[in-house]
Amino acid sequence: MIKLDTRTKDFAKKFAPATSRFSENDPAIAKAAAAIVDDVRKNGDRALFAYTKKFDRLALTPKTVKVSTAAFKKADLEVLHELKEAMYLAAANIVHFHDLQKEESWTAKTGTSRIGQLIRPLKRVGLYVPGGKASYPSSVLMNAIPALVAGVEEIVICSPAPDGQINPAVLFAADICGVHEFYTVGGAQAVAAMAFGTKTIKRVDKIVGPGNAFVAEAKRLVFGHVDIDMIAGPSEICIVADATANPAWCAADILSQAEHDELAWPIFISPSAKMCTAVEREVARQVETLPRKEIAKKCLKSRGYIVKTRSLDEAISLANDVAAEHLQLAFDGAADHLHAVRNAGAVFVGHHTPEVLGDYMAGPNHVLPTAGSARFFSPLGVYDFFKRSSLIEYSKKDFMAVGEMVGLFAEAEGLSAHARAARIRLGK
Repeated sequence: MIKLDTRTKDFAKKFAPATSRFSENDPAIAKAAAAIVDDVRKNGDRALFAYTKKFDRLALTPKTVKVSTAAFKKADLEVLHELKEAMYLAAANIVHFHDLQKEESWTAKTGTSRIGQLIRPLKRVGLYVPGGKASYPSSVLMNAIPALVAGVEEIVICSPAPDGQINPAVLFAADICGVHEFYTVGGAQAVAAMAFGTKTIKRVDKIVGPGNAFVAEAKRLVFGHVDIDMIAGPSEICIVADATANPAWCAADILSQAEHDELAWPIFISPSAKMCTAVEREVARQVETLPRKEIAKKCLKSRGYIVKTRSLDEAISLANDVAAEHLQLAFDGAADHLHAVRNAGAVFVGHHTPEVLGDYMAGPNHVLPTAGSARFFSPLGVYDFFKRSSLIEYSKKDFMAVGEMVGLFAEAEGLSAHARAARIRLGK
């Protein structure tokens, strides 16, 4: 890992990659994704099925693209009982947390008139679920449940099935959520199909869920035609620890992100030089035991940081600059320092609250802002599946009191028809 000390003169320069993680799109990926999206938009199912055959080696027809009832039943038999129990508990926790986020319409009186806001759920939402090696049933729960809690009427899942293989746990997670409109298509082509609609897949109002670089670029391209959750970047963790932390635990948490891919960002910050050294040694020891150790090693070498700070306060301040997807506070009395935390997708407080708990079981959503966007973005939530309409209802008396002012505003902006629309009601 890259070892730094905030006391050195060139610290800011050396740590800059960790605080400026946004990267420009790969032009080749952007061009390829744009071509796919345009093709599906123009040619619908024909293009969608052609790309599925090309990339996933799966020949589909309008009759076979949707997962059958028999496939859901088969998945139920294949998933281990213990995993089912874990998924049921996770789902219950996710429902409980997101139920607390629900919003209601409201109105307020202003004189004899009324203003307010109408809160309505989206009608149809598309969930993108990665397939193949990166196939995560937890992503189904985290994306579908907030939509269900919000009251979304129709939820559709698109997930690639390379060589026709679908992770049965993903199907079981969809079944738990009652989502059975499940299509075995993925990539930029699936995003385009959900955004514009095809003969087989009806268009949606919003697309959520993680994916590879082509999926992310496709979501960027269709934004405006539909809403999207966010453009997700590589996974991140920032751990702030002091001498009370367990170095083996911190190393395990670092590696939990490093194993995702070579582009992940594992960052450890501590005022304790002894802890920094101990964590570095533990990381080096534990990484050798990982099945994905080559991926983790590449990540740690280029994007893994161990930073020694002057104080715990400086460490937290630096973590705010990082604005990480996941922030762990691994020190005694961590809850007393929450007031100082400003930028993080999710905050994990104390020694017994590892990031992996948030991935699966705790209840808060694991779809979180990355690449420093925690400075201005929030986790996926029920609020992402609502739309808001302003409500205005004026009485004659209240309108007569302000109508001329409305006309004056309109005239000042050179909009005579606007002014007339106000003054005609004043009898002018």
